[in-house]
Formats: sequence, C-alpha cells, structure tokens
Amino acid sequence: MQKIIKLLFILLVVKPFVLLFLGLNIVNRRKINSIGPNIIVANHNSHLDTMVLLSLFPLSYVHNVRPVAAHDYFFKNKLLAWFSLNCLGVIPIKRGKASSVDSIFSQCHKALSEGETLIIFPEGTRGDPESVSKIKKGVYYLVKNRDDVSVIPVVMHGLGKSLPKGEALFVPFNCDVIIGEPLEKLISSTHFVQQLQEQFSIMLEQCVTRNDEMCQAD
Repeated sequence: MQKIIKLLFILLVVKPFVLLFLGLNIVNRRKINSIGPNIIVANHNSHLDTMVLLSLFPLSYVHNVRPVAAHDYFFKNKLLAWFSLNCLGVIPIKRGKASSVDSIFSQCHKALSEGETLIIFPEGTRGDPESVSKIKKGVYYLVKNRDDVSVIPVVMHGLGKSLPKGEALFVPFNCDVIIGEPLEKLISSTHFVQQLQEQFSIMLEQCVTRNDEMCQAD
C-alpha cells in the first residue's frame, strides 16, 4: 500500500506540479536514471528540492528513491509523519548523540543493501537562497566501507527563489538541475568535502539561471 500511495503522489502531484509550474533546465539527466544503490548528494535551498529530485526518476523506479531527513522535523506530528513515510518514503535520522555511527545509519544501510537510492542534503539544512552552506561529513561515514555505492552530486539553482526557507508563498521561476559525475573513491571525510565542494563549484558554473543573474548584475 505504501508503494502505491507514493507512486500516486509522484504521478498525480509531483510530476504535474514540476511540469506546470517550474521551468527546469536539466543537464545530464541520464546519469540519474541508473539503478541503485546510489546516493544523490544535493545542495538544499528550498522545500521544493526533494520534489524536484523525485520528479527526475522514472515511475518504474521512483518508489526505490528514499529521501533522508531529520526525524525531529519530518516526524514532529502524526500527519507530517504519515506524509513523510507514505508519500515521500523518508528515512528518518535522529540528530544528536547516538550510540554509534552504525545505529544512526542503520536504515540507510538497509535501503542501500536492497538496491535503493538515497537523497541526502549534506549541508544538513536549508541554506540561504542560491548559496551553498558548509558541507557536513556524514555521507563519508555512511559509504566509507561500501564499494557498491555510487555518490552522485546534484546542484539545483533557482528553487531558493521559488520557495525559499521561511516563506510559504510559491513563486514560479526557471530552475537548473545539474547532475555531475560520481565522486571518486573517498579516502577520508576531508577528501569527501573537498571533492563535493569542487564538483558543486563546477556545476554551478553550468547553471543558466545563475549566469543570467550575473549578466544582469553587470
């Protein structure tokens, strides 16, 4: 039943909304359609980020795509918890102290072992519109002993204007979605952060909306 609810939500809500109200410039879309286990690591500026990322996957696979999100936010009441589990397929992470890294990521490891794809925002929270905040190292500790998992960076630009943090009013904007090359084998948490920062910088340069803004500023 949970699978059916999620498929109906993606088909009847997410994909029509993205198609009708957001103009997406998608670069290298084919790289995101591969079967998991994968981890999509993306910048985070808007509540719309997860919906846009889910819209990129074919319906035949999207039920296997699991956003990873904070338990204290997405499960703070029964209605939001139901929506998060059934419509988005969220894997909750309890922020704060835990007995071990393995206990924090136990559900993530289970999903990856079943061939699923995770969506993780390594900044940890939504940042200021169209900016990349400090990248946290958690993804490294999730994948450091998993050679079977590809880590694929994605940069989105424009969604921070469509529905920025702290705002409830949606404003249609053209948006870029740039899918990058999988990260090289990670040798340390510092290496992960450096690689991802470099990839994000390169990919931001490909964003049409960002370049248009820079031209207008000049």
